[in-house]
Amino acid sequence: MKTINVGLVGITGYAGMELARLLAGHPSMRLTMACSRAEAGKRLGEFYPFLEHMPGADVIISIFEPREAAQHCDLVFLAVPAGTAMDMAAPLLEAGVKVVDLSADFRIHDAGVYERWYKNEHHSKELLRWAVYGLPELYAADIAQTNLTANPGCYPTSVILGLYAALKNDLIETGDIVVDSKSGATGAGRKAAVPTLFCEVSDNFRAYGLPRHRHTPEIEQEVSLLAGQEVRLSFNTHLLPMNRGILSTIYTKLKDPAANLDSVHEAFCRTWERSPWVRVLPKGRLPETRYVRGSMFCDLGLVVDPRTNRLIILAAIDNLCRGASGQALANANLMCGLPVDTGMERLAPLA
Repeated sequence: MKTINVGLVGITGYAGMELARLLAGHPSMRLTMACSRAEAGKRLGEFYPFLEHMPGADVIISIFEPREAAQHCDLVFLAVPAGTAMDMAAPLLEAGVKVVDLSADFRIHDAGVYERWYKNEHHSKELLRWAVYGLPELYAADIAQTNLTANPGCYPTSVILGLYAALKNDLIETGDIVVDSKSGATGAGRKAAVPTLFCEVSDNFRAYGLPRHRHTPEIEQEVSLLAGQEVRLSFNTHLLPMNRGILSTIYTKLKDPAANLDSVHEAFCRTWERSPWVRVLPKGRLPETRYVRGSMFCDLGLVVDPRTNRLIILAAIDNLCRGASGQALANANLMCGLPVDTGMERLAPLA
């Protein structure tokens, strides 16, 4: 089997750390380049002791240089902040290197919408038409043909997978969707900041980013495509006192007042029966973040409330694996002609 040499820019963040963990067990991909300006010169195993005696431990962390990356890498993961990846991606693509971007720079099709929500000027607008939104359950065929994949955000992954079957089967109204999402503290990144200090997060629970969380236009873009019409929804986020995990509770209105849990559950099961990672839980069971921790699973639970005619969808994912690094690796697999789950076939949750 051919070895695929990959690079990882942004090795010091939580997404970079998770990718290094996953790549250490990949049968076809070898981490040959790891980049961080602040930690340049260190062995990766020195920076991440959990990697010692594992593949990638002896890689020397370096400062990103596009020409150097092009010489040594077939594919590069960009685990860097929004506004940074767009300038890194262009020279890599010109050199024939495949790119998986974990930032938001290529997720939103309309550069003007991106600029309004992220307060960054988009310097690579010409690449937007080539970028494929990297949700494998929806766009696997397109991902396999592209050289630039925009890895979805963590919250959008949970919301889009949660709503997909309801929209595909025409079960819900599109004008009254409310999303209540809760995330562990790693979702805020690894940079030191007072709001994410242990004493600020522990024994506390708070909302943030209301009513303009930056993932809103990404969710609305993809949900609108699924619905075949423009959808505006209410997206509300909260910080949980735990390390990792997302639980999204999605409130919708059923189109058919006679719909019941049996019929809705059957539609969801039918929609996802071939998916390796979306698990529709048995009727009466609701998702918990601990049962998806460190995995690619998205657990879906369903509640039908006949009194209010609501279908309540609950989606649980791991924000670092399914919501970032694991999904990036799945996209890289497809881009390199491998089965989507290569290296993650037996990735059991860390419950």
